[in-house]
Amino acid sequence: QKTPLGSTRNIFRHRLRDTNKKMNELNNIKYWLFDLDNTLYDGATKVFEQVDKKMTKFISEKLNVNKEEARKIQKNYFQEYNTTLNGMIKHHKIDADEFLEFVHDVDLNFLNKDEVLEDEIKKLKGKKIIFTNGSRAHAENVTKKIGIDKLFDGIFDIRDSEFIPKPSKEPYKKLVENYKIEPQYCIFFEDIARNLKPAHELGMKTVWIKNDEPWAAKFSDAEFINYKTDKLSNFLRKINETK
Repeated sequence: QKTPLGSTRNIFRHRLRDTNKKMNELNNIKYWLFDLDNTLYDGATKVFEQVDKKMTKFISEKLNVNKEEARKIQKNYFQEYNTTLNGMIKHHKIDADEFLEFVHDVDLNFLNKDEVLEDEIKKLKGKKIIFTNGSRAHAENVTKKIGIDKLFDGIFDIRDSEFIPKPSKEPYKKLVENYKIEPQYCIFFEDIARNLKPAHELGMKTVWIKNDEPWAAKFSDAEFINYKTDKLSNFLRKINETK
């Protein structure tokens, strides 16, 4: 049985109204938190894939194991400790700086200037901060390549969090304290769904950047996720249009 055209139009209008109402809720945001990898740039660019491979190489060379064994260790540590680095520090007392420099020494030529994203971030009023489990140097290199490096008020990296990664609650609290953030006026954009939970618990709005990685998509239907988007710049444009 076909739905009458008028009913279809009404359903569409209601949905549009609900979407607009939801976007209007973000008009009072004063603090904008952005994850870095696969959030400020598209995961399809394969930048993080290179970082991933370099981690395997580092473990293989440091622990004197073959690539296959190194890969297993890498993924086990990631699952158990939220970053491979955290596991390597706990079990092998490695030099964190050496690890970070090695794994982030990657080819960023895949990344292009993103003028649309630059334009939308520029229009946002308030503090804009990058919150990453990676290094400050990597964040600076990536944002420079995209052309958005001058738009942020700060970078809170894994060193700032004393090597305690997201989604542990400590770095979120420290970030809030450092930048004097009022969580109720803050929004956090992130591609790994579970990393949004502590932000939500602190009172922040949360946005999951959709992707096909099973470990990143796990918990993406949880209540602690307020919004979802395929593309960051599209979502920011919607916010800017409702102001």
